[in-house]
This record gives sequence, C-alpha cells and structure tokens, in this order.
Amino acid sequence: MDISIRSTELELMDAPDLGKRELREALLDINRCNLWLGGVAITKKAVARLMKNNPKKSYTILDVGCGDGFMLRQLAEGLQKEGIRVDFVGVDINNNILDIAEQESQRFPNITYRNLDVLTASDLECDILICTLMLHHLEETQIPRFLKRFTEIANVGVIINDLERNATAHFLFKAFSFLFLSSPVAKNDGLVSIRRGFRRYELEHWARAMKGYLHEIQWKLAFRYLWIIQPG
Repeated sequence: MDISIRSTELELMDAPDLGKRELREALLDINRCNLWLGGVAITKKAVARLMKNNPKKSYTILDVGCGDGFMLRQLAEGLQKEGIRVDFVGVDINNNILDIAEQESQRFPNITYRNLDVLTASDLECDILICTLMLHHLEETQIPRFLKRFTEIANVGVIINDLERNATAHFLFKAFSFLFLSSPVAKNDGLVSIRRGFRRYELEHWARAMKGYLHEIQWKLAFRYLWIIQPG
C-alpha cells in the first residue's frame, strides 16, 4: 500500500450519527490499544519530565481531543500516587464522547470536561497541554493554526503523541486488530488513523515554522512520534 501521502479519509468515529453503543465499544478497543502498545506510557513519561524540569506546587493539564478521558484518568491515578496536585481539564467537540467521559470519571473530582472548540475558546489556560491521537484528525491547513493555539494556552509545554504513517504499522495493525479487537469501528479507524498519520519530515516542517519555541521530536516504539514543544 502506498501511504507516502496523508490520507483524507474520515474515521467512522467522527460521524455525528454513530450510536453511543458503537462509540463506547470502539473507545474501549482504542484505549486497550493505547495502553498495551505503549501510547499511554509515552505521554505519562513526557508529563513527568516536564514537571520535573518545571517544579510547581500544583499543575493544570489540558487534554485537547480528550475523547472519553482515558488518558486523563491514567495520568490522574499515577500522579495521585506520587502526591502531585493536578487539575485536569478535557475538551472535545463531540458531546456523545463527553457524556461517556463524565460517566467514566465520576470518581475523579479533579477531572472536568468541556464541550468547546479550542481555536475559538478565549478562557483556556494550562501548564501542560497534551494532545494524544488527535492531530491526525486534522487537515494539513488546520494543523498550524492548532499548534499556534496550543502554544498560546500552555505555559510550560505541549506534548503531542501521534502515529507514524508507516506501511509496516498498517500491516501489523491488521493482524493485531484481528486477534485482539472486537469493534468494527475501531478496526476500521485504526487503519485510517495510520494512513492519516505523519512522517518525521512533516512534523519538522511545522516545527521550523514556529519561531521562538524549542522542539523535540522523537520516534517511539509501536510507530509513534512524541513531539514536545516548550517556550524558547
């Protein structure tokens, strides 16, 4: 399969008429993938590093495109054990997903959710902004606008965790999903996500256009890229 150019296909989860049952099943599979294949660990380690290098009494972490809040709950559990005070805010434009997030996060009083467009919201501010598996949903022309907005909101840094567009990853995910995933939506969208993922040179191109910031782009196992942006 030729995936040299980013796909413009839409994911089934982005359809406004997707039922809540199908959505919940897909999210369970996606969360399982993110946990088993190391995606959660990548973000957790990056957050810990930014906190270590920028010590504060408390932090606010904003998750853009938070989905059902799985990443926020993973972070909340880990940081609570370490005694670090953090307020978490998840934002998403999908009300159905946020309904699920609210239900799943009832035992986390320090996690709140908001239905809004991060580009137009004027009252957002945080220490650390995380963006996990959201950037690939955007079109080429949208990405610079979102990156600019991310850096305006985050005082300490931005952590982007997303997929590498890779033919081997595409083949391996087919096998993985056949064995371990049950949701047809997750099986389809996982492949579409890889086809919409990134090559390093694309991320570096956007990084070079952002003056006044320090950029660190690392390839990670399971065909991921970690991109950390900090004030220069």
